[in-house]
Amino acid sequence: MEKKYTYPFLILIALLIICFFVNISLGSVSIPTKEIFNSLIGKADNYIIQNYRLPKAFTAILVGSGLGISGLLMQTLFRNPLAGPFVLGISSGASLGVALVILGSGFFGGVFTTLLISKWSVVIAASLGSFLVLLAVMIVSSRVRDTMAILIIGLMFGSITAAVVSVLSYFSSAEQLQQYVFWGFGSLGNLSWSELFIFFLIYLTGVLMTIVSIKGLNTLLLGENYAKSMGLNLKRSRLVIIIATSLLAGTITAFAGPIAFIGLAIPHMTRQIFHTSNHKTLLPAVFLFGAIVMLICDSIAQLPTSDYTLPINAITSLVGAPVVIWLLVRKRKMLF
Repeated sequence: MEKKYTYPFLILIALLIICFFVNISLGSVSIPTKEIFNSLIGKADNYIIQNYRLPKAFTAILVGSGLGISGLLMQTLFRNPLAGPFVLGISSGASLGVALVILGSGFFGGVFTTLLISKWSVVIAASLGSFLVLLAVMIVSSRVRDTMAILIIGLMFGSITAAVVSVLSYFSSAEQLQQYVFWGFGSLGNLSWSELFIFFLIYLTGVLMTIVSIKGLNTLLLGENYAKSMGLNLKRSRLVIIIATSLLAGTITAFAGPIAFIGLAIPHMTRQIFHTSNHKTLLPAVFLFGAIVMLICDSIAQLPTSDYTLPINAITSLVGAPVVIWLLVRKRKMLF
């Protein structure tokens, strides 16, 4: 980490703490600030704070930081500022897995329908769907040397899975379609502590693989030919980056649903403050930025003083899309 960015990092850490506290303070039930603080330090036992708002806030941190890191990995690997964490078809694969459970459950009927449409079955289906699409992309890409070809292959697999989901939707009931649409809205507030722990373990594996890849990421910025001349094992580095992205983006989609625009916008927002291409600086900065933005989006979605909660996917799109447009207009081109 570069010393000149010490103050920006301290400001981001302070902002993260503030956003975290604001996030757990908001909700349909008003809780005094003193009681929230006492609950955080263990002097009070507030069920809403400890079993709903805290897991939701930690989920927001994992989702925002994970998608931000995934987006940075993909933009570096493909050297494309418009690449996001789902360009490999990971989100489409997860959507297909969930669609097979929810929309395809009508074929099984009765007791099997109830067993299939459970919380864990949806998570497992999304995980398997994203993994199988990733496996297919990796098998095909093993015979392709061009990195951009992998991007196109991922997009094509995404189109195939979207077509299958469309067919399933056509033959599904209105109730099944509604349930699938609600899953597509995304949600941060459905995880228990045990589920969050499993989520964190997989997330941590993806982050550790990313940290191991920092040297390779910095080398890839100068082009694949230069990376080879520097002795970088391009095939292995590319594989590690793809698996790390899949672990992060696939797990996030499985547990929280498809969250739009965060993975695309966060790396560009980060580069506006940290004018560097060194991933030793960018990775922790993207982690903090992603967590902060996701906490803010979730706080907005709470609709303070209201009993309603807006879909998190809608809020991230409303925040992320204007940011990308503003950056394009202001800078004429994406920083990379």
